[in-house]
Amino acid sequence: MFEPPRCPYSACHFHRSPGRGFYRRHGTYVASVHTEPVPRFRCRSCGRTFSRQTFRLDYRDRKPHLNVRVVMLLTGGSWFRKSARDVGLTRNNLEKKARKIFRHAAHLNRNLLRRGPLQGTGLDVRRPLQLQFDEYESYETCRNTRPVTIATAIETKSRFIIAMIVAPIRPHGRMTARRKAAIALDESRFGPRPHLSRLACLIALRRADSFRPTASRVVLATDEKWSYPEIARAALHGRELVHRTTSSRAPRGVGTPLYPINHVEGKARTHVGRLQRDVPYPSKWRRYLSLHLELHVARRNWLRPRFYTDDLTPAQFAGYALRRMKMREMIGWRQDWGARSPCPFGAGRRPVSEPPRGARLAA
Repeated sequence: MFEPPRCPYSACHFHRSPGRGFYRRHGTYVASVHTEPVPRFRCRSCGRTFSRQTFRLDYRDRKPHLNVRVVMLLTGGSWFRKSARDVGLTRNNLEKKARKIFRHAAHLNRNLLRRGPLQGTGLDVRRPLQLQFDEYESYETCRNTRPVTIATAIETKSRFIIAMIVAPIRPHGRMTARRKAAIALDESRFGPRPHLSRLACLIALRRADSFRPTASRVVLATDEKWSYPEIARAALHGRELVHRTTSSRAPRGVGTPLYPINHVEGKARTHVGRLQRDVPYPSKWRRYLSLHLELHVARRNWLRPRFYTDDLTPAQFAGYALRRMKMREMIGWRQDWGARSPCPFGAGRRPVSEPPRGARLAA
């Protein structure tokens, strides 16, 4: 039987400090989209009522049964228009449902990463942290005038995706008269395009720095881009850093130094329709491309095995999870309350800041 972990209203005293018996049962209701009665509750402090659905991602959804299929399509390389046809929704309704799921995935990734690694996974938190970092490009609206960079940081062995940061960059490459005219028209409408590649790299590497702060040193592998050494020293300040570089012109393939990061980037291009080359329906706004990548990261880190021959997910290899997350758990409990959100692993009775039963947070 479901027991609410706290009052869901942030202004209530029992939202931050729920005591035992802070609620009383308030009957049930039957919704057309659920097969069983949904229990209701009343808070003893604020007097407001809520139900089990208040703690769920599909709260007020008209078609919650489509959520799993939407996730599978949008992380399987399908475009929005095709996905809308496949699930029987209009493109506009699919976008609204997808953006809700994208934001939920972003909160989930942030909450579980802030919780830190767990004891009991066999992870040595003192061993050197092996990282790989790279950038790859996509675009918003128009390839010739509005390119973006995607700064990506992963842990090498587990293939855990720590960050994928999307930022605008200035157009570069071969400049024809037609392309120059298109760039001038774009700048007249939106102003000069900022070049935030350096900032995106800095944010991604700072997230990587907090991935395992107890590591004895950081071993970072990148290509030979001239700005990476300075950015790495700024982001990993105070850590013993070993920076290994490989030419971007070197052969690529299994066994090469940068194969893990190249493999992760290739998976992203395959499974996120917006990133596919020469896609007929590109992303119109980079903020939604960034949110779409959060869903891809959540599925790759917490649900999917590291390789097809593995039974463990990247999160299990990295020490952030004791077991593989299920799809209904990933799109289950709401995660927009930060550390007070219900833990996605389980029945929602404990906050995400507390470790699972039988585990402790690594020191």
